[in-house]
Amino acid sequence: MTHEELAALPTTTTIETAARALGLGRTRAYQLAREGCFPCKVIRIGATYRVVTADLHRLLTVNRG
Repeated sequence: MTHEELAALPTTTTIETAARALGLGRTRAYQLAREGCFPCKVIRIGATYRVVTADLHRLLTVNRG
């Protein structure tokens, strides 16, 4: 995922998009979210998981710098 793609994300994004940005597979991302171990804040709305984009940006900035 490019810097431009990350910058264009809405306030929350899908777990699949966040996983792609982090280099995780879809199955592993859902497993981590279910276990409460996903590396960013995850909001569960019914059966849907949403990742807070600001947390994703913060995590990626820390890992780059």
